[in-house]
Amino acid sequence: MNQQYFAEEPATPSAPEPARLDVRGLSLSVTTDSGVFARGRLDKGTRVLLEHAPEPERGGDLLDLGCGWGPIALWLATIRRRSTVWAVDVNTRALGLVEQNARAAGLGNIRACRPDEVPDDVRFAGMWSNPPIRGGKTALHDLLLQWLPRVDGPSRLVVAKNLGSDSLARWLGDQGYRVSRLSSNAGFRVLEVVLDAGGGTER
Repeated sequence: MNQQYFAEEPATPSAPEPARLDVRGLSLSVTTDSGVFARGRLDKGTRVLLEHAPEPERGGDLLDLGCGWGPIALWLATIRRRSTVWAVDVNTRALGLVEQNARAAGLGNIRACRPDEVPDDVRFAGMWSNPPIRGGKTALHDLLLQWLPRVDGPSRLVVAKNLGSDSLARWLGDQGYRVSRLSSNAGFRVLEVVLDAGGGTER
């Protein structure tokens, strides 16, 4: 994984490429770019998440953590137009793409921003994420420990089995979260994470 995906400003020159977002009844023309994860396509992991995770419960702010060019945020904002969808990423090029794609889709309920731009008092009814596993285990754990406590409802994560989905589930259980496997498809696990005083992992 090119580390530029985790940089504020990608080193690669911008090279926009159109793509289609066709998943679970949603069909949109979008713009992707170099230096942003999954240029020119919807990546397999995010597709698995969107096809197998439950729709969000009605009401409340929703979080797309590590939004890239915005497929998860666009899906959430389309099916929950009265909710504010926070599309969060450190990559400013990615955030620009989210804003562009939201405008093109006529979606005014997406807020694309850096992590430090989300007000401290905002809490989320749910989180959906294809987290940056290849950024390293320590960085991933820090990221989840930063955001999971702000989620009052379920968090749905997609993680490749060969990149440690099962060990991540065990670690989350050790942190006091109840982890359920919603799906295992195309080499990816879809995990549902909910705060639970007892902790533990369901298999």
